Amino acid sequence: MEALLRLWQSLGIANLEPGQALMMGVGGVLLYLAIAKQFEPLLLVPIGFGAILSNIPLAGIGGPEGLIGMIYAVGVETGIFPLLIFMGVGALTDFSALIARPSTLLLGAAAQFGIFATLLGALALNLIPGFGFSLQDAAAIAIIGGADGPTAIFLASRLAPELLGAIAVAAYSYMALVPIIQPPIMRALTTPAERAVIMQQLRPVSRVERILFPLVLLFLCALLLPSAAPLIGMLTFGNLLRECGVVDRLNRAAQNEIINVVTLFLGLAIGSKLSAEKFLSLETLGILGLGALAFCIGTAAGVLMGKLMHRLTGGQVNPLIGAAGVSAVPMAARVVNKVGLEADPHNFLLMHAMGPNVAGVIGSAVAAGVLLALVG
Repeated sequence: MEALLRLWQSLGIANLEPGQALMMGVGGVLLYLAIAKQFEPLLLVPIGFGAILSNIPLAGIGGPEGLIGMIYAVGVETGIFPLLIFMGVGALTDFSALIARPSTLLLGAAAQFGIFATLLGALALNLIPGFGFSLQDAAAIAIIGGADGPTAIFLASRLAPELLGAIAVAAYSYMALVPIIQPPIMRALTTPAERAVIMQQLRPVSRVERILFPLVLLFLCALLLPSAAPLIGMLTFGNLLRECGVVDRLNRAAQNEIINVVTLFLGLAIGSKLSAEKFLSLETLGILGLGALAFCIGTAAGVLMGKLMHRLTGGQVNPLIGAAGVSAVPMAARVVNKVGLEADPHNFLLMHAMGPNVAGVIGSAVAAGVLLALVG
């Protein structure tokens, strides 16, 4: 009888808690969104599977001595994974649209407004019993509004390590949900005529311009905002590998093997923080709510700046491209293109939206640098 009791106590079903079952269900939902709906599958498949693994009773896979727990400690807590991701993003990104139309930097900058608005919102939550966010915590939470997972992880690892898991989950979740969150905001803030505006073709950008761009950007960062140099430095290094044309092997490695391996491990590591005991808390729910608010405000600010540019240019700029100012590359630009095609089947906005989209990547890194300089 005692042996049977010990056997029963060693079974997962005997030790499964309601919270663990709930978080396994959350992992299943993430897998469904990735596989059936194809919402950022490269992120949500490993995150969802990691959530299931980390909630298996007695296994300890997501704990300090578990596999994905150790991956989290090595790559996320140290900030190495976000920087390697930024190198890969730089290698994958063509900055020609931004170079051809530098004014779209304003759209990327406007979309970062959600970050600073949410910083105040996080501090305001302290008026509710149960919340106790410091200024550093609020800054780390606010960066979710940039819809840039690597930047959110980088900043949280330095300002609020204890909140890193919840912030990482929120940032990547909202990145994946861009096709659901953004279109209603875009339609609400624009008229059918504005959405149907067809923009002129961008001018050709020379190879010399493409090579000089990452170098000039890094130089300006070094002079004006050194705290953002880790992120901007890896972004510009990856882009230089792409544009210089003499290191094809390194460029291919940054675009493929390195970023794929890091994305795989990063997703599993984030999933390890979806364990019931770490995720089901009042603070985590507050972070998720604030993250959604930040992302919505950032999207709205980008669209409103797009409307202003539409007026100032005599109707040459489609306001929809302002929504791509959040740095979810290239998902936000694809969403802009889709909404534009709904208004006019001949209205292809993808390349025009890539300008503010890559500006948003730069903008989120700059915002992180500003927050580090102010409260770090």
